[in-house]
Amino acid sequence: MQYRKDRSGRELSVLGFGCMRFTRKGNAIDLDKAEEEIMAAFRAGVNYFDTAYIYPGSEAALGTILERNGIRDQVNIATKLPQYMAGSLAGAEKYFREELQRLRTDTIDYYLMHMLTDVAQWERLKQMGIRDWIREKKASGAIRNIGFSYHGNTENFLKILQDYDWDFCQIQYNYLDETTQAGVAGLKAAAAKGIPVIIMEPLRGGKLVNLLPAEARKAIAENEREWSPAAWAFRWLYHQPEVTVVLSGMNSLDMVRENVETASAARPGDLTEKDLALLERVKELIRAREKVGCTGCRYCMPCPGGVDIPGIFRCYNAMYTEGKADGRFQFAQTVGLTRQPAFATRCLGCGKCEKHCPQGIPIREKLKEADKALRPLPYRIGIQVVRAFMLRKSRNTGSAAASSRTAESGDGGRGKP
Repeated sequence: MQYRKDRSGRELSVLGFGCMRFTRKGNAIDLDKAEEEIMAAFRAGVNYFDTAYIYPGSEAALGTILERNGIRDQVNIATKLPQYMAGSLAGAEKYFREELQRLRTDTIDYYLMHMLTDVAQWERLKQMGIRDWIREKKASGAIRNIGFSYHGNTENFLKILQDYDWDFCQIQYNYLDETTQAGVAGLKAAAAKGIPVIIMEPLRGGKLVNLLPAEARKAIAENEREWSPAAWAFRWLYHQPEVTVVLSGMNSLDMVRENVETASAARPGDLTEKDLALLERVKELIRAREKVGCTGCRYCMPCPGGVDIPGIFRCYNAMYTEGKADGRFQFAQTVGLTRQPAFATRCLGCGKCEKHCPQGIPIREKLKEADKALRPLPYRIGIQVVRAFMLRKSRNTGSAAASSRTAESGDGGRGKP
């Protein structure tokens, strides 16, 4: 594992473990599986673990795993204040105390103002007195480093960056987002101030692996480097010395192993002009087909109307990166044939999702567009027919089970004497 330093000289593994996408078992995180993956990463040298208040069960799972393996003091915990939920310092304090309890610690190594999208949000926090609150927490040792995670345009990022003596920042950055959000301009501005930059969405929610157009997958597969799509994306980031840590939401041991191997081998300046040209070609192929810039972060969820917003957008994009039939088939499987179909037509038009979307997507408009593409009349009828068949089968199965139970009672349902 390689390491890059923060402002105090502390070494951080260039690969960080993003804890938003732990595998779930039913309604809870599969703790045993998450522990196996976290410990595999730890043994390989990963020492930066990122979570957040709003990731369901994530903080508690991470805290439990670190405590029962006795490694809390050997790793760095990064978590986030849900600033959009805190209307006062008392609220911020409440959330912070709850996070300490969940994480089973008395110190947060890297604490972020979560999901700033506009300088106005930072101004609101300042008016609330957050700077004094931060100062007190750092003085007491409850917070070691203060930063912010960001989704917004470059201009607002630069204003927030320059307005406070931040210890670090976290941005969405990958070869597809080089000039959007904070972008390369934001990355270089932070580095110029000596501020470590943590990278989130290096694979754009998996899109740079699972949703690559066939032509892009072919170009990567035939390249002499023999790197996987994920390795190309990570190496593009590690190629840049301004990048400190790259987060990956690893939810399999294979993922851990591959990402560790890449993080151990890649060096700043490694990529050649030929390598960069390949990635430019991949970008062209992706952008030629992409319809919605959704990363699947799920900040838009839950939808009050029951719409599976990221699920619909994923299938909509899949129509144009994997084939229309594939996208529509995935839609039928994951949206149309669920017990409560999460169709775009359930949208209430409230706009709540758009207020929370880090990508600034006009979700209501795009949902209508996606629904029209995913459910042309033949598919709409087909889904209705299959749903009716499944419902009838479910009822028949239930009736058969009830009859069986009656027969087993041996008395026509009247009870035994």
